[in-house]
Amino acid sequence: MVTQNPTDHAGRTDERPFSERLQHFVNGTFVRSLPFWGIPFLLMGSAVYAGIGWNVLISLTDYEGLASASYSHLDFEMYARAFGSSTFWTAAQNTFVLLVAFTVICLVLGLALAVLLDRNIRYSESIQTIYVLPMALSFVITAQLWLWMYNPDSGLVNLAIKTLGLSSIDFLGNPKFALAAVIFALVWQFSGYAMVVYLAGLRSIPTSQFEAGKIDGASTARIYLRVIIPQLRASSVSAAVVLMVFALKAFTFLYSLTGVFRPPNGTDILATLMVRRAFKYTEWAYGAAIATMLLLLALGVIAPYLYYQHKHGSL
Repeated sequence: MVTQNPTDHAGRTDERPFSERLQHFVNGTFVRSLPFWGIPFLLMGSAVYAGIGWNVLISLTDYEGLASASYSHLDFEMYARAFGSSTFWTAAQNTFVLLVAFTVICLVLGLALAVLLDRNIRYSESIQTIYVLPMALSFVITAQLWLWMYNPDSGLVNLAIKTLGLSSIDFLGNPKFALAAVIFALVWQFSGYAMVVYLAGLRSIPTSQFEAGKIDGASTARIYLRVIIPQLRASSVSAAVVLMVFALKAFTFLYSLTGVFRPPNGTDILATLMVRRAFKYTEWAYGAAIATMLLLLALGVIAPYLYYQHKHGSL
């Protein structure tokens, strides 16, 4: 039997002896760097990727409570149960609304603020600090702050409404307003992030383009709409991906509002449904199925961004 020699990237045959090729591989950067990245890779693989695989496996069983799961018969019964549940579809709808509304409002508001700051308005540094500061707060602190702000009796929001001669509104207790109130609080916390990303993009655009538009007689608004903002596509994509990830992590915020696994009426999302079914009702397989679908949703957000970065040579 004839052993074929390996070929290089140009298609040429490597005529070196096997021992020499092996020594070259051992002395290469891949093996020499193995002690630095090998252990972290194994830890990450066992703690994260193995956990994901185990979660997917559990979702294919009927595992509940502390009883041992049977892996002899794997099926998609839990996924079928989820798709047939009105509670699941309500949570999925709320998740989609939260994801889209939160991201779009943050991007629009962040872009508007970035344009104003780019025009070097008065007190621009103070405004930038004020809008970025909420990002330093945790979800727990933000939830407690807005829980007080939305208080029907003593909250600042309802006190302002009463000064207008209107009756107070139970924002978190009324399903008609609860989801909008949550989105508003999250926008308050994270719109500053979009502002910073857009402002960095605006500052990277040469001022000569703005000056050329002025020479052509274009107004400031037209220059931004036709020349400047179209060049912020990369900033918009990167900011949108990060904001959508923040939206998918809103469980901590919703849990902190009530301190229990069921959030205020009308704000149940897939993350809260997953934790409630798994840890309150010990339906581990059903919770694992919802967690797997959340993972696919997150991959649906991140994968197009990675492809976009790869196409533009940024990876």
